[in-house]
Amino acid sequence: MTSERAAVEAAAKPEQVAELPHTIASRFIILIICMAMVLSTLAYGTVHTWSLAFFQVGAAAIVLCWAVDAWRTGVLRFSRNVLQLPLLGLVALGLVQLLPLGGAFGADTLSVEPSRTLSLDPFWTRIAIVQAASLAIYFAAALAFIDSPRRLRLMVRAITIFGFLLALFSMMQAFTSQGKLFWFAELKQAIPFGPFINRHHFAGYMELALALPLAIALAGGAVEADRRLLYGFAAGLMGIALIMTNSRGGLVSLVAEIVFLISLTEFRARKAEEPSVDAPSSWRPVLVRLGVSFALLFAIVFGSLLYGGEESLSRFIGTVNSQDPTTGRAHFWSVTLDIIRDHPLIGVGLGAYSVAFTRYDTRGGQFRVEQAHNDYLQILSDAGIVGAALGLFFIVALFRRGFLRRQSRDPFRRAVATGAMTGCFAVLVHSFFDFTLHTTANALLFLLLAALATINGRVEEAPRRRRRRRRRSSQTPETTSSGDGAEAEPQQQSSAATAGV
Repeated sequence: MTSERAAVEAAAKPEQVAELPHTIASRFIILIICMAMVLSTLAYGTVHTWSLAFFQVGAAAIVLCWAVDAWRTGVLRFSRNVLQLPLLGLVALGLVQLLPLGGAFGADTLSVEPSRTLSLDPFWTRIAIVQAASLAIYFAAALAFIDSPRRLRLMVRAITIFGFLLALFSMMQAFTSQGKLFWFAELKQAIPFGPFINRHHFAGYMELALALPLAIALAGGAVEADRRLLYGFAAGLMGIALIMTNSRGGLVSLVAEIVFLISLTEFRARKAEEPSVDAPSSWRPVLVRLGVSFALLFAIVFGSLLYGGEESLSRFIGTVNSQDPTTGRAHFWSVTLDIIRDHPLIGVGLGAYSVAFTRYDTRGGQFRVEQAHNDYLQILSDAGIVGAALGLFFIVALFRRGFLRRQSRDPFRRAVATGAMTGCFAVLVHSFFDFTLHTTANALLFLLLAALATINGRVEEAPRRRRRRRRRSSQTPETTSSGDGAEAEPQQQSSAATAGV
């Protein structure tokens, strides 16, 4: 009787821990996320009000589909990932900045209406709050609904294929239509590349997109050998397109990205080696990976010179001997420091930097600056110490959880976590020189990579040996020696592996 009860409980356990069914609504959520990634990029990076409106409509559609999925399954899916908390905290901070507790800033100027809120520009603070809430919805949906190995691979392939096609299209446009977007749109005060108005933002997008295929190509066992070549080719083409932007911050970030990726790969390889007292440490894996990294850099630079000509690297040499190598950033940063000094706690308001800069500018309005060209200084000026603490918490939690996910036994999962962290690291380096994360398309891709790096074990596949063992045990149940009760063990293993626990 006891053995029969154990067998019944073991047979029921897979149903208890089984994954929730993928409803049509959940599939639409994944589709909306992928479409938002593509359309937000093609719509000039989504920096205009009309494109922001469409992006926010997509977030509202996700909420609607989320409610339908909860109604169909009877369970409201959500992730307990702590990376969502800083985004919600930023929205709450923006709401606090709209409280009517400030002074009458702007009363002595003609261009700015008097503002009695804590934010110096309440209109743009409202816009920033809605935008932050929309990004939080996309991020939370990715964490909740990328819940299987199949969906993980789907998202990785979508990012890789779109990044490859975007790089190819942008290079073709650069060869045939210099200075125009989509061969016909010519915008004022634009330094475009691809569909982006600012070439530095395109470089930041390539930093994010090429990290996943590059990590998969360098990781052993993640995919088949022939597919590794395809992933490597896609990453190389994206690297060439990045260098052709002539973005100095992009080149610095690309070098930092490759060094970071090789360091992570070597750390994993060293950790996987079994310690041996007699055997001396081998430097061959280190030299091989260093050689691969230098070969990759050489191939990207050579490809840039081959397809882009000498002009593709001229900006790096031309600005060294100029009077201001920072191209005005030194002045922007000094003004930003003055703003931070006078508004240290909660800042001047989300999106209110341009108004504050006008007041603190020492050059009488010579520059019309809307961003600080340094995301770290701008978070301090817009959101103060509170916003900086939220940002620091996000970065620390991202890499802490990402390193934990790299300990998975699934090689593809390890490669994805490594590549996602590498892309985030590269754009964080670029943020010292530009404001790439203020572009909606870049911010969305950054959050998608953060989700891929930190999603829990649901997206991991069971080890192959374990699957073979389960297959054999299901085919020959008579080999067990304890009768019906002994059959419960392989069933329990199968249920645990299916649930990804």
